[in-house]
Amino acid sequence: MPSKLKTAGVWIVSGLLAALFLRAGIPKLMGAEGWLRHFARWGYPDWFCLVVGMVEVASAVLVLIPKLATLGACGAVVVMAGATYTHLFRAPDEGGRAVFTLALLLLAAVVWYMRRSSRADEGTG
Repeated sequence: MPSKLKTAGVWIVSGLLAALFLRAGIPKLMGAEGWLRHFARWGYPDWFCLVVGMVEVASAVLVLIPKLATLGACGAVVVMAGATYTHLFRAPDEGGRAVFTLALLLLAAVVWYMRRSSRADEGTG
């Protein structure tokens, strides 16, 4: 893939992930009642909603900073793995949502891989 096209693609996917993770994380950090109800229904404590929100917001920011994007993408992968587990095993009636969380997990993994490989190409890591 040509370098400029590859770079543009990584930035587009990174921007999409950042927007989605900010949109999901900020209400959790604010203790939105709907999210607290979801977490309780899934069997998680209230504080876990805040932790997930913090990781989502941090991942959204980090994925937009080239030198830290692999860390942000890794955080997104972890959160989406947990979300997929939750939808499949803690709320089987929500199994259909696992398709979306898996798609986000894969996009985050692509960003992680592309940023990691571009840093390796530069000799920085």
